[in-house]
Amino acid sequence: MRYIFFLFSVLFLSSCAPDKISADLLVKNATIYTVNENFDTANAFVVKDGKILEIGLKPELELKYNVEKIYNANETTIVPGLIDAHAHLYNLGVTQQQVNLVGTTSYAEVLERVQTFQQKKNVDYITGRGWDQNDWDVKEFPSKNELDSLFPNTPVALTRVDGHAMIINTKAMERANITKETKLEGGEVVLDSLGNFTGILIDSPMRLVRASIPQPTREFSIQALKDAEAICLENGLTTVNDAGLDKNIIELIDSLQKAGELKIKVYAMISNTPENLDHFLTKGILKTDRLHVRSVKVYADGALGSRGAALRAPYTDKENHFGAMITPSDSLQQLAERLASAGFQMNTHAIGDSANISVLRAYKKALANHPDARWKVEHAQIVTPTDFELFSKNIIPSIQPTHATSDMYWAEDRVGGERIKGAYAYKSLLEKAGIVVLGTDFPVEQVNPMYTFYSAVARKDLNNYPENGFRVDDALTREETLKGMTLWAAFSNFEEDEKGSIEEGKPADFTVLDRNIMEIPADSIPKVKVLATFINGEKVFSLY
Repeated sequence: MRYIFFLFSVLFLSSCAPDKISADLLVKNATIYTVNENFDTANAFVVKDGKILEIGLKPELELKYNVEKIYNANETTIVPGLIDAHAHLYNLGVTQQQVNLVGTTSYAEVLERVQTFQQKKNVDYITGRGWDQNDWDVKEFPSKNELDSLFPNTPVALTRVDGHAMIINTKAMERANITKETKLEGGEVVLDSLGNFTGILIDSPMRLVRASIPQPTREFSIQALKDAEAICLENGLTTVNDAGLDKNIIELIDSLQKAGELKIKVYAMISNTPENLDHFLTKGILKTDRLHVRSVKVYADGALGSRGAALRAPYTDKENHFGAMITPSDSLQQLAERLASAGFQMNTHAIGDSANISVLRAYKKALANHPDARWKVEHAQIVTPTDFELFSKNIIPSIQPTHATSDMYWAEDRVGGERIKGAYAYKSLLEKAGIVVLGTDFPVEQVNPMYTFYSAVARKDLNNYPENGFRVDDALTREETLKGMTLWAAFSNFEEDEKGSIEEGKPADFTVLDRNIMEIPADSIPKVKVLATFINGEKVFSLY
């Protein structure tokens, strides 16, 4: 009799309970930083049709929903899908097909890697990227003589880590029709004291070399994109802002995404060429659930490491040398007016203080009647302190924290003690603009966003140098840093309603970390591992 009564009670309560709601995925047992308006935390959420359905606590959601899959985070940490606001996805993939020169400690090591690569690949034209003479004991630019000796009949072009300098051998020089008399505005063919070509090109003349290199096949480009995506996903990135793509690569990304062969989301900046502008500005903004094309990448100047950044006063370590504008001020203004009229975002590389003020003035004038254009100054690296006032949520600083900790060993040598006060000034930029967006500039820097986070908050390199941080007054808080890698980055892409936070109705893009980056000791942040990456509720990477 007691058993019958119990069975009746269970059946009665079950009949009174509401039917569970169907859903696709329950994520539970996590410390979830939603990065919503209140920066709330939770421990579970539910996903249906690729979007977040409800956020809350594990017991209540388990009782409310009937889910197909459960992801048990096992007390780890979840953040919104990480966005790299300035990177080079396609170029990262290309570098996987070339000689990798990142981390070389001497020119001899560069030559050794090139020889090893050619022995394995035996290509008709050798290309590579990643050397940085500032990391060598001899910090001068190398000479082409050794390349000529080793490769007398094979053209060789090796790009510096920042993409703003290149060393080529004589065969590559001949193929590109470069001589010691070659002169192009916005760059330099570097000669020695006797007037002979050293093999070094700075900025503009590099275009002649690139035009002479055999064009990649479609198969090459597909493999490059897939290789780059794999690296990004294992580093927890769900969206990458690619800072400069041509029409053919943008269309290839679109086709691969639509075919389900490329999962990562891409905010594509169009490379500033007449062909690209004529096509996209006529066509208008392109937006799918994974691809967004509404911006143009422009180069105002070169890089500090190769002394191509445009400065108002001469370089401290090179007499009477100012760097160079790649795009002159009048051309910047004309382009700004054209893009503003077309409703496209202008994202301009500006390193030196002269380049930054030229860009800021052009933006200010062009945006007088466009209060929500969200144009970006990419890098905003050396800014005269009085010019900080020109930044805002409409003229946004897009910065790369690891640049500060990569350059800190020699940056003051380049610009001197006074100008360094306006360099890598991330907190100062945030205070004036109300927003900063964070990226890496990979493959110039490493892809790992934990290094970005660490550099932003600790201002140290991976060896914890310097002990008290580099110019720590311009460090960001952890909350500011996470926003810069998620919600603020999404805002700068006109995507704050679909990305950057874990909120109901948004696509379920999120990153699972093995430790809590908001609470662990700062020096432990670089060791944090990505356990899983989800895009639209789909697990696209898992460490285990």
